[in-house]
Amino acid sequence: MSISVEVRQQYPGFELDAKFDAPAGLTVLFGSSGSGKTTVINAVAGLSRPNHARIVVNGRSLADSSAGVWVGANRRELGYVFQEGRLFPHMSVRRNLLYGQRFAKGRPEVAPFDQVIEILGIGALLERRPAELSGGEKQRVAIGRALLARPRLILADEPLAALDEPRKAEILPYFERLRDTFSLPILYVTHSIAEVARLATTVVALENGRVARIGPADEVLADPSFTPLGVRAVGAVLRARIAKHHDDGLTELNANGVPLLLPRLPQPTDDLVRVRIAAHDVILARQAPHALSALNILRGAVHSVRAGVGPGAIVAVDTQAGRVLARITQRSAETLGLAPGVECYAVIKSVSVAPQDIGAR
Repeated sequence: MSISVEVRQQYPGFELDAKFDAPAGLTVLFGSSGSGKTTVINAVAGLSRPNHARIVVNGRSLADSSAGVWVGANRRELGYVFQEGRLFPHMSVRRNLLYGQRFAKGRPEVAPFDQVIEILGIGALLERRPAELSGGEKQRVAIGRALLARPRLILADEPLAALDEPRKAEILPYFERLRDTFSLPILYVTHSIAEVARLATTVVALENGRVARIGPADEVLADPSFTPLGVRAVGAVLRARIAKHHDDGLTELNANGVPLLLPRLPQPTDDLVRVRIAAHDVILARQAPHALSALNILRGAVHSVRAGVGPGAIVAVDTQAGRVLARITQRSAETLGLAPGVECYAVIKSVSVAPQDIGAR
């Protein structure tokens, strides 16, 4: 299962020239507004025809300008989840879900109807109409409709952008299940760092119409030189296993042998999780701190120090748990004598890690 995309298009004042190959899993097209994300995904969907395109999904050519190949949108066998559910208002949830199957005869199903209903938790909604659903419920139904259309690829164009924070938190686990349950490539557009950290198998970062970076989420987000959305968005992603739920409301994680304490997580023990730690929530010390309220102290060595245009700096620290980033002042970096190879300690408050920054691995 793989995706290969090459798209070139000229616009007044903007040129898109994006090329990438992505393996199986959930590939996130990430970047700020105007970077070209939606243009790329619409070319993959066949909703727009660029000057030059070469698009191959699981070995099937959907577009090849040099060979005169252009498969129409209705024959690309894709499932599309838009920013809003776009459900048929006159149909029940059940009929909306089954609508896509009308055009999928002869194709192998991704999952049976009952499994999709169970995974998305929409069994109680089947006889309702869209007007009776919340925004989060509409998006779950939209995901189900895309799955039941028996697609070769799922496309999702900022599917959480129209939702408030509680509804986003409701929907994110369903995209994690979609990623982890089905052998189906997913191309997902967002400009949210939290969504990238939780969902991405692969990140394709776009800047000004070009691919700036491509790689696993933990590598791309932990690169201090990659700051397309500003320094406050910089952070690292650690992978861990849930070791124990404590009686005082904390959950203990095992991050490659290093214990991490966070507010209680809903997942059971032994589950794998990924945790995003924002750089501005990390404090550095040259000596092991004592008598401190923060519960997580990670010993490591400085990998790099990158000064910003203002008074700040991003320090990358390699620890046993993984690479952690800290946003501190350049004055602090100089006072502490931080430089590549220098031993230090990264201090992380348990309560600084928000629930939306913790997802299934």
